[in-house]
Amino acid sequence: MSTKSIEALVRTYFTKVAAMNPEGWLDDFAEDAVSYDPVGQPPTKVHEGFQEFFAQLQGVFKQLESTIEHIFVAGNEAAVKWTMQGLSKSDKTITFEGITVFEVNEAGKIQSTRAYWNPADMIAQLKGG
Repeated sequence: MSTKSIEALVRTYFTKVAAMNPEGWLDDFAEDAVSYDPVGQPPTKVHEGFQEFFAQLQGVFKQLESTIEHIFVAGNEAAVKWTMQGLSKSDKTITFEGITVFEVNEAGKIQSTRAYWNPADMIAQLKGG
């Protein structure tokens, strides 16, 4: 895939997460894709775990907005520095950031993601800490 195609795929991924659009988001993944989100946790098979992932987002946030700060493409991979800002169901503004590494397969689908971020920071903000 070209650098521009990989960049477009990554931008679509973040747009669909922010829109909390699970079906559209799932279309961009290979059937056997895995996600390490965050890295350090056991991997999730994307096609099996996506409903839980989006249920958690929808349970916490009224809205989400993603900002992509940088996309670095090398070969069939991209490292993305991102920031997410959300409005929680209790009307708190939450900001969290990280880096996600995407591996894209020959069919142009996301094969794996490795997300480097700290969920504890987001949870502390939700709790008011």
